[in-house]
Amino acid sequence: MVHALWRQFPRINLKLIALEPYLLNAVNLPNQPIHHKISQLLKSGGKFLRPGFFYIYSEFGQEVDPAKIKAGAAAVELLHVATLIHDDVIDESPIRRGIETIHTEYGQKNAIYAGDYLFTCYFTQVLKSTQDPANMKRHVDAMQTILAGELDQMKYNFNQQMTEADYFHEITGKTAELFRLCFQQSALVSQASDQIFKLGGEIGLTIGQAYQILDDILDYSGDPHQTKKPVLEDLKSGVYTLPLIFALQTAQKQLKPLLDKREQLTHEDIAQIQAIVVQSGGLQQAIKSANQLTAKAEKLIAQLPEQRAKRDLQTLTQLLLTRKQ
Repeated sequence: MVHALWRQFPRINLKLIALEPYLLNAVNLPNQPIHHKISQLLKSGGKFLRPGFFYIYSEFGQEVDPAKIKAGAAAVELLHVATLIHDDVIDESPIRRGIETIHTEYGQKNAIYAGDYLFTCYFTQVLKSTQDPANMKRHVDAMQTILAGELDQMKYNFNQQMTEADYFHEITGKTAELFRLCFQQSALVSQASDQIFKLGGEIGLTIGQAYQILDDILDYSGDPHQTKKPVLEDLKSGVYTLPLIFALQTAQKQLKPLLDKREQLTHEDIAQIQAIVVQSGGLQQAIKSANQLTAKAEKLIAQLPEQRAKRDLQTLTQLLLTRKQ
C-alpha cells in the first residue's frame, strides 16, 4: 500500500500505485518463502520516497519515456530495500516496518542472499532505464559509496570519540548517496539539462543528510508504535548517532559507564541514555543541524524553474523534514 503522504500529490500517487505491482513482478524469486517476505517488505508501508522523488524530478526533463522513468524509479527502490535487508542483518534488527525481518525468520545466510538477489534486480531495472555507459557508471559509483558507507559504520561501532564529521561521512554513504543518485538519475533518464542534473545532486545529498538526522532524532524522541521499530535498537550494536555524539561532548562522565556495557545494555540503561541525551542538549543540537540542512535544501529547490514539480518538491521536503514519525 502506498503511503498516505502521497495523497497530497495525486499524479505521483497514481504512478506509485502502479509501481508497486511492477516491483513485485521485478522480484521474481523462485524461493517462495523468501519471495513472500520480500513482497511483504515492499508492501508494508514504506514511504516510497526515492521513487517518488525520482518521478517528481523527472518532470524537469526535456523528454519523458514512461517505461524508462518507471524502470529508473523501480531501480532506486530495489537498491534501497536491498540495503535495508543487509542493514537488518548487521544491526541484528528484529523488526522492519512493523514485520519480522528476513534474518530473524529465515536466518542470516538467507537474508544476505535475498539482499544480493535484489541487487541483481536493481541492475536489471537500471538497464531498462538507460544503456548509456556514463549513466551506468554513475550507478556503480553510487553503489561503491553506499557499501563503503556501510563498512565505515562498522568501523565506527562503539566509538565514543566519534565526531560530527565522522557521522556526516557515514550518513553520506549510508543514506544521502542514494538520494543523490535518485535525483541525478532522474535528471539523466529524463534528459534534463546539466544544471538540473548538478542541482539535483546537491538537493538529493542535502535532503538525504537531513532525513537521516531526523530519523536518528526520532530514535530518541519518537513513539515506537508510530515509527514501527524499537527505540534505540542500534545502541547495542554500537551505532552512535548525532544526538548521542553531541551529548558525549558535555555528558561523557554520565554516558561512558553506560556505553561501556556495549552489547550488555539493558532496557533501563537505554532509557537512562535516552534521558541524558535529552537533558544534556544533545537532542536539541541535532534538531538544530537538521533544521539548518532543511533550510539549505529549500534554498537549493528555490533555484529550480517555476513549475508544478518545484512546488511539489517544496511541499514534500517540508513534510518529510518536519515529520514526527
